[in-house]
Amino acid sequence: MTRFSAAETWKHAVLIVGALIVILPFYVMLSYSLKSPGEIERNEGGFFGSQAMMIDERCVKRGEPDRAAIAAAAERFPGSTDSEIQAALMAELRAACSRRPAVFNYTMAFSEAPLLRYLLNGVIVTASIFFIQVLVALPCAYALAKLRWRGREVVFSMVLFCLLIPVHAIALPLYIMLAKVGLTNTYAALVIPWTISVFGIFLMRQFFLTVPDDLIDAARMDGMNEFAIIWRVMLPTAVPALLAFAIFSVVAHWNDYFWPRIVVTGNRDLFTPPLGLREFKGDADGSFFGPMMATATIIVTPLIVAFLIAQRRFIEGITLTGMK
Repeated sequence: MTRFSAAETWKHAVLIVGALIVILPFYVMLSYSLKSPGEIERNEGGFFGSQAMMIDERCVKRGEPDRAAIAAAAERFPGSTDSEIQAALMAELRAACSRRPAVFNYTMAFSEAPLLRYLLNGVIVTASIFFIQVLVALPCAYALAKLRWRGREVVFSMVLFCLLIPVHAIALPLYIMLAKVGLTNTYAALVIPWTISVFGIFLMRQFFLTVPDDLIDAARMDGMNEFAIIWRVMLPTAVPALLAFAIFSVVAHWNDYFWPRIVVTGNRDLFTPPLGLREFKGDADGSFFGPMMATATIIVTPLIVAFLIAQRRFIEGITLTGMK
Protein backbone atom coordinates (compact mmCIF):
# COMPACT_ATOMS: atom_id res chain seq x y z
CA MET A 1 0.00 0.00 0.00
CA THR A 2 1.41 3.37 -1.04
CA ARG A 3 1.34 6.09 1.61
CA PHE A 4 0.40 9.65 0.77
CA SER A 5 3.23 12.10 1.32
CA ALA A 6 2.61 15.84 1.07
CA ALA A 7 6.32 16.52 0.63
CA GLU A 8 6.61 14.07 -2.28
CA THR A 9 3.43 15.48 -3.85
CA TRP A 10 4.80 19.04 -3.73
CA LYS A 11 8.13 17.84 -5.06
CA HIS A 12 6.50 16.17 -8.07
CA ALA A 13 4.22 19.16 -8.63
CA VAL A 14 7.23 21.49 -8.77
CA LEU A 15 9.01 19.13 -11.18
CA ILE A 16 5.94 18.93 -13.42
CA VAL A 17 5.60 22.72 -13.51
CA GLY A 18 9.31 23.05 -14.29
CA ALA A 19 9.03 20.46 -17.08
CA LEU A 20 6.06 22.32 -18.60
CA ILE A 21 8.01 25.61 -18.53
CA VAL A 22 10.94 23.93 -20.31
CA ILE A 23 8.71 22.18 -22.88
CA LEU A 24 6.57 25.24 -23.69
CA PRO A 25 9.08 26.92 -26.09
CA PHE A 26 9.49 23.64 -27.99
CA TYR A 27 5.70 23.29 -28.18
CA VAL A 28 5.36 26.80 -29.63
CA MET A 29 8.27 26.23 -32.03
CA LEU A 30 6.82 22.99 -33.43
CA SER A 31 3.29 24.42 -33.59
CA TYR A 32 4.38 27.55 -35.47
CA SER A 33 6.34 25.41 -37.93
CA LEU A 34 3.03 23.82 -38.99
CA LYS A 35 0.85 26.94 -39.24
CA SER A 36 0.18 29.54 -41.91
CA PRO A 37 1.37 33.16 -41.41
CA GLY A 38 -2.19 34.32 -40.75
CA GLU A 39 -2.78 31.69 -38.07
CA ILE A 40 0.52 32.63 -36.40
CA GLU A 41 -0.37 36.33 -36.37
CA ARG A 42 -3.88 35.69 -35.01
CA ASN A 43 -2.69 32.91 -32.66
CA GLU A 44 -5.40 30.50 -33.76
CA GLY A 45 -5.79 27.04 -35.25
CA GLY A 46 -4.69 24.89 -32.31
CA PHE A 47 -1.44 22.96 -32.40
CA PHE A 48 -1.51 21.81 -36.05
CA GLY A 49 -3.47 24.72 -37.53
CA SER A 50 -6.22 24.22 -40.06
CA GLN A 51 -3.79 23.10 -42.81
CA ALA A 52 -5.99 24.92 -45.33
CA MET A 53 -4.39 25.66 -48.68
CA MET A 54 -2.46 28.94 -48.71
CA ILE A 55 -0.76 30.98 -51.42
CA ASP A 56 3.01 31.26 -51.47
CA GLU A 57 3.31 34.95 -52.31
CA ARG A 58 7.05 34.66 -53.03
CA CYS A 59 6.29 31.96 -55.59
CA VAL A 60 3.64 34.18 -57.16
CA LYS A 61 5.98 37.17 -57.27
CA ARG A 62 8.75 35.14 -58.90
CA GLY A 63 6.40 33.75 -61.56
CA GLU A 64 4.52 36.96 -62.43
CA PRO A 65 3.88 36.93 -66.20
CA ASP A 66 5.68 39.60 -68.20
CA ARG A 67 4.80 40.87 -71.69
CA ALA A 68 6.61 37.97 -73.37
CA ALA A 69 4.68 35.40 -71.32
CA ILE A 70 1.37 37.14 -72.09
CA ALA A 71 2.17 37.22 -75.81
CA ALA A 72 3.16 33.54 -75.76
CA ALA A 73 -0.13 32.63 -74.07
CA ALA A 74 -2.29 34.55 -76.57
CA GLU A 75 -2.89 31.36 -78.61
CA ARG A 76 -4.41 29.64 -75.54
CA PHE A 77 -6.88 32.48 -74.99
CA PRO A 78 -8.11 33.55 -78.47
CA GLY A 79 -10.05 36.79 -78.53
CA SER A 80 -8.94 37.81 -75.01
CA THR A 81 -7.30 41.10 -74.16
CA ASP A 82 -3.87 41.33 -72.58
CA SER A 83 -5.40 42.14 -69.20
CA GLU A 84 -7.69 39.09 -69.40
CA ILE A 85 -4.79 36.86 -70.40
CA GLN A 86 -2.73 38.25 -67.51
CA ALA A 87 -5.59 37.59 -65.07
CA ALA A 88 -5.94 34.01 -66.34
CA LEU A 89 -2.20 33.39 -66.07
CA MET A 90 -2.17 34.85 -62.56
CA ALA A 91 -5.04 32.53 -61.57
CA GLU A 92 -3.09 29.53 -62.88
CA LEU A 93 0.03 30.75 -61.11
CA ARG A 94 -1.75 31.19 -57.78
CA ALA A 95 -3.19 27.71 -58.09
CA ALA A 96 0.26 26.30 -58.81
CA CYS A 97 1.69 28.19 -55.83
CA SER A 98 -0.89 26.84 -53.37
CA ARG A 99 0.64 24.90 -50.48
CA ARG A 100 -0.33 23.34 -47.20
CA PRO A 101 1.18 25.49 -44.40
CA ALA A 102 3.35 22.66 -43.04
CA VAL A 103 4.68 21.82 -46.52
CA PHE A 104 5.24 25.52 -47.25
CA ASN A 105 7.20 26.14 -44.05
CA TYR A 106 9.52 23.14 -44.30
CA THR A 107 9.98 23.48 -48.07
CA MET A 108 10.87 27.14 -47.67
CA ALA A 109 13.34 26.25 -44.89
CA PHE A 110 15.40 24.29 -47.43
CA SER A 111 14.70 26.33 -50.58
CA GLU A 112 15.21 29.90 -49.35
CA ALA A 113 18.54 29.14 -47.66
CA PRO A 114 21.23 26.44 -48.14
CA LEU A 115 20.20 24.77 -44.88
CA LEU A 116 22.00 21.50 -45.66
CA ARG A 117 25.22 23.48 -46.07
CA TYR A 118 24.64 25.20 -42.74
CA LEU A 119 23.99 21.85 -41.05
CA LEU A 120 27.20 20.46 -42.56
CA ASN A 121 29.11 23.49 -41.26
CA GLY A 122 27.63 22.88 -37.82
CA VAL A 123 28.79 19.25 -37.89
CA ILE A 124 32.31 20.22 -39.05
CA VAL A 125 32.71 22.95 -36.42
CA THR A 126 31.25 21.07 -33.43
CA ALA A 127 33.03 17.80 -34.26
CA SER A 128 36.38 19.58 -34.74
CA ILE A 129 36.01 21.50 -31.48
CA PHE A 130 35.06 18.40 -29.49
CA PHE A 131 37.85 16.27 -30.98
CA ILE A 132 40.56 18.82 -30.17
CA GLN A 133 39.05 19.51 -26.74
CA VAL A 134 39.35 15.80 -25.90
CA LEU A 135 42.95 15.69 -27.16
CA VAL A 136 43.81 18.55 -24.78
CA ALA A 137 41.55 17.74 -21.83
CA LEU A 138 42.51 14.08 -21.28
CA PRO A 139 46.29 14.61 -20.75
CA CYS A 140 45.67 17.73 -18.65
CA ALA A 141 43.07 15.99 -16.50
CA TYR A 142 45.32 12.95 -16.06
CA ALA A 143 48.22 15.14 -14.94
CA LEU A 144 46.02 17.00 -12.45
CA ALA A 145 44.41 13.84 -11.08
CA LYS A 146 47.07 11.13 -11.06
CA LEU A 147 50.54 12.67 -11.26
CA ARG A 148 52.38 14.23 -8.32
CA TRP A 149 54.27 17.41 -9.18
CA ARG A 150 55.04 20.74 -7.58
CA GLY A 151 52.40 23.40 -8.23
CA ARG A 152 49.63 20.98 -9.20
CA GLU A 153 47.07 22.50 -6.85
CA VAL A 154 47.93 26.01 -8.05
CA VAL A 155 47.36 24.99 -11.65
CA PHE A 156 44.05 23.34 -10.73
CA SER A 157 43.02 26.53 -8.93
CA MET A 158 43.74 28.44 -12.15
CA VAL A 159 41.53 26.00 -14.05
CA LEU A 160 38.72 26.68 -11.57
CA PHE A 161 39.31 30.41 -11.90
CA CYS A 162 39.02 30.19 -15.70
CA LEU A 163 35.58 28.66 -15.26
CA LEU A 164 34.46 32.01 -13.83
CA ILE A 165 35.49 34.04 -16.91
CA PRO A 166 32.53 34.63 -19.26
CA VAL A 167 33.12 34.12 -22.96
CA HIS A 168 31.87 37.61 -23.79
CA ALA A 169 34.62 39.18 -21.68
CA ILE A 170 37.38 37.84 -23.96
CA ALA A 171 35.49 38.00 -27.27
CA LEU A 172 37.01 41.31 -28.39
CA PRO A 173 40.69 40.35 -27.77
CA LEU A 174 40.09 37.02 -29.51
CA TYR A 175 38.54 38.73 -32.53
CA ILE A 176 41.38 41.27 -32.80
CA MET A 177 43.95 38.48 -32.61
CA LEU A 178 42.22 36.43 -35.32
CA ALA A 179 41.73 39.51 -37.52
CA LYS A 180 45.42 40.45 -37.34
CA VAL A 181 46.50 37.00 -38.53
CA GLY A 182 43.81 36.96 -41.24
CA LEU A 183 41.72 34.09 -39.90
CA THR A 184 38.30 35.73 -39.85
CA ASN A 185 35.74 34.19 -42.24
CA THR A 186 37.41 30.78 -41.92
CA TYR A 187 36.66 27.52 -40.17
CA ALA A 188 39.74 28.16 -38.02
CA ALA A 189 38.12 31.26 -36.52
CA LEU A 190 35.10 29.18 -35.50
CA VAL A 191 37.19 26.37 -33.98
CA ILE A 192 40.48 27.68 -32.53
CA PRO A 193 39.13 29.81 -29.63
CA TRP A 194 37.29 26.83 -28.13
CA THR A 195 39.88 24.07 -28.48
CA ILE A 196 40.84 24.31 -24.80
CA SER A 197 37.86 23.64 -22.55
CA VAL A 198 38.51 24.30 -18.87
CA PHE A 199 35.15 22.71 -18.11
CA GLY A 200 36.25 19.58 -19.98
CA ILE A 201 39.53 19.48 -18.03
CA PHE A 202 37.67 19.89 -14.74
CA LEU A 203 35.06 17.25 -15.60
CA MET A 204 37.61 14.67 -16.74
CA ARG A 205 39.87 15.38 -13.77
CA GLN A 206 37.00 14.70 -11.39
CA PHE A 207 36.22 11.46 -13.21
CA PHE A 208 39.85 10.31 -13.22
CA LEU A 209 39.93 10.68 -9.44
CA THR A 210 37.45 7.78 -9.30
CA VAL A 211 39.82 5.46 -11.23
CA PRO A 212 41.85 3.25 -8.82
CA ASP A 213 45.57 3.98 -8.69
CA ASP A 214 46.20 0.21 -8.78
CA LEU A 215 45.02 0.14 -12.39
CA ILE A 216 47.60 2.77 -13.36
CA ASP A 217 50.36 1.05 -11.36
CA ALA A 218 49.59 -2.22 -13.15
CA ALA A 219 49.85 -0.47 -16.52
CA ARG A 220 53.24 0.98 -15.53
CA MET A 221 54.45 -2.45 -14.48
CA ASP A 222 53.47 -3.71 -17.96
CA GLY A 223 55.88 -1.14 -19.43
CA MET A 224 53.41 1.55 -20.54
CA ASN A 225 54.50 5.17 -20.51
CA GLU A 226 52.20 7.93 -19.31
CA PHE A 227 50.77 8.75 -22.74
CA ALA A 228 50.00 5.08 -23.39
CA ILE A 229 48.20 4.94 -20.05
CA ILE A 230 46.11 7.98 -21.00
CA TRP A 231 44.93 6.64 -24.37
CA ARG A 232 44.86 2.89 -23.71
CA VAL A 233 43.78 2.73 -20.07
CA MET A 234 42.15 5.98 -18.97
CA LEU A 235 40.29 6.73 -22.21
CA PRO A 236 38.24 3.49 -22.27
CA THR A 237 37.25 3.98 -18.63
CA ALA A 238 36.22 7.58 -19.26
CA VAL A 239 33.62 6.89 -21.98
CA PRO A 240 30.61 7.84 -19.76
CA ALA A 241 32.26 11.13 -18.77
CA LEU A 242 33.25 11.81 -22.38
CA LEU A 243 29.65 11.30 -23.51
CA ALA A 244 28.47 13.70 -20.84
CA PHE A 245 31.08 16.25 -21.93
CA ALA A 246 30.16 15.66 -25.58
CA ILE A 247 26.54 16.62 -24.88
CA PHE A 248 27.62 19.87 -23.17
CA SER A 249 30.20 20.74 -25.83
CA VAL A 250 28.12 19.91 -28.91
CA VAL A 251 24.98 21.64 -27.64
CA ALA A 252 26.93 24.77 -26.68
CA HIS A 253 28.72 25.15 -30.01
CA TRP A 254 25.92 23.85 -32.26
CA ASN A 255 23.56 26.50 -30.82
CA ASP A 256 26.17 29.27 -30.57
CA TYR A 257 25.06 32.42 -32.37
CA PHE A 258 27.25 35.00 -30.67
CA TRP A 259 30.74 33.97 -31.82
CA PRO A 260 29.94 32.90 -35.43
CA ARG A 261 28.06 36.18 -35.88
CA ILE A 262 31.28 38.04 -34.98
CA VAL A 263 33.89 36.16 -37.03
CA VAL A 264 31.76 35.22 -40.07
CA THR A 265 30.94 38.57 -41.60
CA GLY A 266 30.48 38.05 -45.32
CA ASN A 267 30.90 34.43 -46.37
CA ARG A 268 27.50 32.69 -46.30
CA ASP A 269 29.19 29.36 -47.07
CA LEU A 270 30.53 29.39 -43.49
CA PHE A 271 27.20 30.08 -41.78
CA THR A 272 26.40 27.71 -38.93
CA PRO A 273 22.76 26.58 -38.27
CA PRO A 274 21.86 29.45 -35.88
CA LEU A 275 23.11 32.00 -38.43
CA GLY A 276 20.84 30.33 -40.98
CA LEU A 277 17.82 31.53 -39.01
CA ARG A 278 18.71 35.09 -40.02
CA GLU A 279 17.79 34.23 -43.62
CA PHE A 280 14.10 34.38 -42.63
CA LYS A 281 14.25 37.69 -40.79
CA GLY A 282 12.58 40.15 -43.11
CA ASP A 283 12.70 43.93 -43.11
CA ALA A 284 9.84 45.67 -44.89
CA ASP A 285 8.06 42.35 -45.54
CA GLY A 286 8.28 41.22 -41.92
CA SER A 287 9.77 38.00 -40.58
CA PHE A 288 8.77 34.57 -41.88
CA PHE A 289 8.01 32.96 -38.55
CA GLY A 290 6.69 29.68 -40.00
CA PRO A 291 9.84 28.84 -42.02
CA MET A 292 11.98 30.24 -39.19
CA MET A 293 10.39 27.87 -36.69
CA ALA A 294 10.65 25.00 -39.20
CA THR A 295 14.37 25.73 -39.53
CA ALA A 296 14.73 25.85 -35.74
CA THR A 297 12.96 22.49 -35.47
CA ILE A 298 15.32 20.94 -38.01
CA ILE A 299 18.33 22.38 -36.18
CA VAL A 300 17.21 21.18 -32.74
CA THR A 301 16.07 17.67 -33.79
CA PRO A 302 19.58 16.12 -34.14
CA LEU A 303 20.49 17.30 -30.63
CA ILE A 304 17.32 15.83 -29.13
CA VAL A 305 17.82 12.52 -30.93
CA ALA A 306 21.49 12.34 -29.87
CA PHE A 307 20.60 13.07 -26.26
CA LEU A 308 17.85 10.42 -26.19
CA ILE A 309 20.27 7.84 -27.61
CA ALA A 310 23.05 8.71 -25.15
CA GLN A 311 20.80 9.55 -22.20
CA ARG A 312 21.74 6.58 -20.05
CA ARG A 313 25.49 7.06 -20.49
CA PHE A 314 25.11 10.83 -20.04
CA ILE A 315 23.42 10.39 -16.66
CA GLU A 316 25.99 7.77 -15.70
CA GLY A 317 28.86 10.12 -16.56
CA ILE A 318 27.38 13.00 -14.55
CA THR A 319 26.60 10.70 -11.60
CA LEU A 320 30.06 9.12 -11.41
CA THR A 321 31.97 12.38 -11.86
CA GLY A 322 33.24 13.61 -8.51
CA MET A 323 32.67 10.31 -6.68
CA LYS A 324 35.70 8.82 -5.03
